[in-house]
Amino acid sequence: MKRHLLFLFAAFCASSLFAAEAPTITISKSDVIGISVSTIGGVDGAVVTKVLQEDLVRSGYFSIAPASSAGFIVSGASNGGSLDGKVVDHSGSSVVASTYSGTAASKAHAFADDIIKTITGNKGFASTRIAFVATRTGRKEIYTADYNGSNVQQLTHDNSINVHPRLSPDGRKLVYTGYKSGYPDIYEVDLASGSRDRIVKFPGTNTGAAYSPDGHRIAATLSKDGNPELYVISGGAHRLTHTPGVESSPTWSPDGDEIIYSYDGSGAPLLYRISVGGGEGHEISTGHGYNTEPDWSPDGKKVTFNVRDGGFQIAVLDLQSGSTKVVASGENPVWGPDSRHILYAEGGALYLLDAQTGKKAKVLDGLGKITEPTWSR
Repeated sequence: MKRHLLFLFAAFCASSLFAAEAPTITISKSDVIGISVSTIGGVDGAVVTKVLQEDLVRSGYFSIAPASSAGFIVSGASNGGSLDGKVVDHSGSSVVASTYSGTAASKAHAFADDIIKTITGNKGFASTRIAFVATRTGRKEIYTADYNGSNVQQLTHDNSINVHPRLSPDGRKLVYTGYKSGYPDIYEVDLASGSRDRIVKFPGTNTGAAYSPDGHRIAATLSKDGNPELYVISGGAHRLTHTPGVESSPTWSPDGDEIIYSYDGSGAPLLYRISVGGGEGHEISTGHGYNTEPDWSPDGKKVTFNVRDGGFQIAVLDLQSGSTKVVASGENPVWGPDSRHILYAEGGALYLLDAQTGKKAKVLDGLGKITEPTWSR
């Protein structure tokens, strides 16, 4: 792909302090930006360098290039819990200069996200967490990991069935459906402390919980009034739907005003859209007769979901144009915070798809069958 960069440099302020504004950088959407990552110095510099390079390339915005041809040059020093990172452009002007703390990986992730945000204007996802269901123990348990599959931790040890995990947008909490009590109830885990509460335990089915964008409400499918219906829970449970079928897999609009979900009232499940204030759900035309597991992109423009055509496939619906495109084979798709990458399950493993380029990379396997990923934003 042809690389082209346009740099617009701000004039130096005419003041006694001789302060200079940061350069404004305009990047075309189609650009892949050449960036050179010099070996980071320090005790854990080699690890930081490797993770940083992988993060930048995986974002889809950068390719690693020699310093002589790169638009930007990354350098730094990492010792103990501190990383001093620096990025300059081809003229030597400073673009990023900051200090990061934590483990080698967490420092590299934070530095990568700063680079991505500063140069492209897009939100990075290197510092995010994922969670998923895996059967390594012979039971369905919940696990967490860094977005790239490293730092795997088993969250539940119930020796029962745990499904439908959903991370809060800030990645600090997680809800899931667990059968620890013998019935499907919704649990919430504080990931920092490990404390767990059974937050929804109505008679019948309590499942499919999903956090609102502000993290203060959840939407879920409950059968406490008889038929499985869609509810919004914040203190009490506010019922949204009144239908003869089953609503499932709610996903919130970024402004928290609407929910898209799957509904099987006509036989096969289709996508519907409803206000969180209630009212009638309206079918969304996707061009496919079987639609499940929707996930609304953080930018509000797209929905990814499952279709079934022989096997399960990942589709993306553009909400403005109404066009739908099948982008991969697999199940349980979820958007990353950049509204560009999709995490999904296929063949018992987790994969990361760049929906813009079609590039696919395996994130994690070897934990039995992995399903139902969720991604912090």
